[in-house]
Amino acid sequence: MGWMADESGLNKCTANYVPLTPLSHIQRAASVFAEHTAVVYGSHRTTYREYHARVSKLASSLTKLGVMPGDVVATLIPNITAQIEASFGVPACGAVLNTINTRLDADTIAYIFDHGGAKIAMVDTQFLPEVEAALNRMDGTPPRVIEIADTEAGFKATGKYPEYEDFIKNGDPNYSWVMPDDEWESLALNYTSGTTGRPKGVVYHHRGAYLMTMGTPISWRMTLNPVFMAIVPLFHCNGWNHTWMMPLLGGTVVGCRDISAKVIYDGIADEGVSHFGGAPIVLNLIVNADESDRRSFEHTVEVFTAGAPPAPATLAGIGKLGFNVTQVYGLTETYGHVVECLWNSAWDDFEEDARSAIKARQGIAMPMMDMTTVVDQRGVQIPMDGSTQGEIVMRGNSVMKGYYKNPSATEKAFSGGYFHSEDIAIQHPNGMMQIADRMKDIIISGGENISSIEVEGAIMAHPAVSLCAVVAKPDDKWGEVPCAFVELLPDHTSSEGEIISFVRGSLASFKTPKRVLFQDLPKTSTGKIQKFELRVIAKDA
Repeated sequence: MGWMADESGLNKCTANYVPLTPLSHIQRAASVFAEHTAVVYGSHRTTYREYHARVSKLASSLTKLGVMPGDVVATLIPNITAQIEASFGVPACGAVLNTINTRLDADTIAYIFDHGGAKIAMVDTQFLPEVEAALNRMDGTPPRVIEIADTEAGFKATGKYPEYEDFIKNGDPNYSWVMPDDEWESLALNYTSGTTGRPKGVVYHHRGAYLMTMGTPISWRMTLNPVFMAIVPLFHCNGWNHTWMMPLLGGTVVGCRDISAKVIYDGIADEGVSHFGGAPIVLNLIVNADESDRRSFEHTVEVFTAGAPPAPATLAGIGKLGFNVTQVYGLTETYGHVVECLWNSAWDDFEEDARSAIKARQGIAMPMMDMTTVVDQRGVQIPMDGSTQGEIVMRGNSVMKGYYKNPSATEKAFSGGYFHSEDIAIQHPNGMMQIADRMKDIIISGGENISSIEVEGAIMAHPAVSLCAVVAKPDDKWGEVPCAFVELLPDHTSSEGEIISFVRGSLASFKTPKRVLFQDLPKTSTGKIQKFELRVIAKDA
């Protein structure tokens, strides 16, 4: 028998066990960092003492409206004060936070309201027309609307609904928060993009979000009092959980309604922004910014990028401007990023192209995860040879509870004891994963698999190219061939023949695009290119 064989009397109690929740961070910060700046948006600035009081007033006001623990409160708000405060205020009354993509159509919003059962909807004035249309299309009971008037951006209240500042005015700043009795309790409900069929509702628990906030600072090399600009939409994986993380470090959240190179550079120069996350399109904005929008700064800005693998050329460009980019990877189902390109100092002396190529890899599991790896169709670990392809699978506390009201999809996603990402990757000998493609994006030409990401990387190295996307085009002879869609930089020109010839210089001929079309690329609100739209165009190209 082991030396701890007799554990009688060694039980959980209130003294030695408290359910993990990110709500605890701001309760601590209200005391520890009471007078430190917590939130900045335009002229709005609050200390942690004031931030906690406003969050408490929001929770209290929701309770007065009849919101009960377990009820759903939806939001359609940009990354401004009210959305930042809702991150804590909604769960502080025991409710489940449902942040909704502000660019969705009325029909999809109506579906999410119905499916999630939202009792309250907090809505920015700009998005009221779509929400009102959605309310009229609902099958169930519509949620009550609280309007968010962003006067900083010129959006005045319509007067048709209670306005946010008036709504929380009479709330109790000393409201007693409803903390979870069980860390498995639901914290947030996030809907997938739904590009094929209806979006699925991904449910987060308190434990997973707490561990995200504890693991991320390690990977991001954070110390106390970072200044974080909220560029990743807070409706997307709850902003990768970064707003929940900031009070842990006494950090400042800088709101950002509309993303531009000028807004980013101003935030760095004027507010001292030290960290932000964003898709590769955000990196492109910075690299290609007009001289008039650029500002000088002395510190290194740490950037997490995800959503699609950035081109090595983009990483090389932004690295010269004072930004250190870390490639991360994750999905809505994993609370955001759970894989990082952990840098090895031995790579510092590599040539620039080699360093950028490594930085474009997705990497290894972040500290809050148990395991991430790549398996074959039988669920067996693939060879880590840098060429064999398989599916990325994950296991850990920062994986969703499951899909809301969809047990069959949940069972499929968790088959074999892992979450299945449906992303195709290779693994290098050091275990680092590198995405080859989404399952649906792999191009099979004459029996050969072509990674659209590899072709995109080759095209992005062209000096005239700003963005590109490669999809499969049906072909009578080969089955499928690569078709490239290209956005050029301002005042730059190119041609189909020039792009094809350029790519042929670095890739095998069967991987080179057979058609190149020049146009603006359709994008989601998080900067992801909507390839499903391009596939339709490619069929007839």
